[in-house]
Order: sequence, then structure tokens, then C-alpha cells
Amino acid sequence: MKAIFQTSIKIFPLIIFFTQFWKERKMVGAICPSSSFLARKMLRSIDFKRAKVIVELGAGTGVITKHLLTQMNNDAIIIVFEVNPHFFKDLENEIKDHRVILIKDDAEFIIRHMREAGVTYVDYIISSLPLSNFTDNLSKSIIQSSYNLLRDKGEYIQFQYSLNSKSILKSVFDRVYLSFTFFNVPPAYVYTCVKENYDPIYYNLIR
Repeated sequence: MKAIFQTSIKIFPLIIFFTQFWKERKMVGAICPSSSFLARKMLRSIDFKRAKVIVELGAGTGVITKHLLTQMNNDAIIIVFEVNPHFFKDLENEIKDHRVILIKDDAEFIIRHMREAGVTYVDYIISSLPLSNFTDNLSKSIIQSSYNLLRDKGEYIQFQYSLNSKSILKSVFDRVYLSFTFFNVPPAYVYTCVKENYDPIYYNLIR
């Protein structure tokens, strides 16, 4: 009975996530939450010793948010955008951390919210937005705004399930690096996009 109960706890969030995907397919770009493997791959280049301000776009169920919080300094902050009302409510209920600022709004308004929060520049932007579901103009607007907010050598880290966003990312960022993980549903590409120069030792440069 205990094993059945524990299994149901794990399955229930998947059912909720799939339900939200079915209702909001343009805004929820996956049928399952991100895996821990994907989260670790997305965060591997972050220098948590120097990171003071991190922005997360499209937190979903908070898988990546929680990974960030385990590594962030106590004086760092993470500003989390989530527009889905169900996911946002769950984030409010589950994440009780003084370093987290939750914003229920579209990522296209990122600059306005940063100004309202008194933030001029950010160190890293982590995005799970389904760019392939957006218009080119909306994707370009979000990516350009993110670029403008990053400090020198800051990174915009984006996962996608295809290479469709490659050209838009390369048109904005000075350097774009690519990695891939099979250990996610579906398997995912991770773009690490750097503002100005950066050491490519850990990445395969997209040519």
C-alpha cells in the first residue's frame, strides 16, 4: 500500500502537467516536466560564485528553479516568470525562499519587470519557453530583450526540442553553443548563448 501511495504521488504531477499541456499547448511546450538530467545540463556553465541575479522564463513545475536554489548563494536572487495560472499557484505554494521573486506575466515584458524590481543587469537567463510555438517576431523580441538585460559575458540558456530557433538565437547573440541530452521526454537541445566573448572549452560551437 505504501509503495502504491508513493507511486501515485509521483504520477499525479505528470497528470497535472499533461492536462495543462493539452489546455495550453502554445504556452506549455512539453507533455512532461523537465528531467533532472536536462536541468543539470542547462546549469552546468553557471558560475554560482559570481551569479547575483538570475532570471527564469517559463518555470513550469519548478524543476529547474529548485536545482538553481540548491546552488545559488544566499545573497543571490532568482526572478521567475510563469504565465500559466495553475503552475504559478503551485510555485507559490511549494517554493518558500527569500531569494525567489515570482512574476505571473509574459516573458515579453521582462524589461519592464526588471526595472520595477530595481534590476539593471542580470547574470544569467534560463529559458524553457516553447519558442517554436511563438511567432518569429515574439521570439525575436524576447531574445533581444534578454540580450539587452544581460551583463557582459552573461548567458541566455534555452532548451528546445528542435533546431528551429538556431537562426534567431545566432542573429542576436555573439556566440551560441549547442549540447544535447537523450535523458528527457522528449530529448532536448540546450543552447547556451553568450553576450560578447566567452571561452568555448565546454561547448561545441554551432557553425
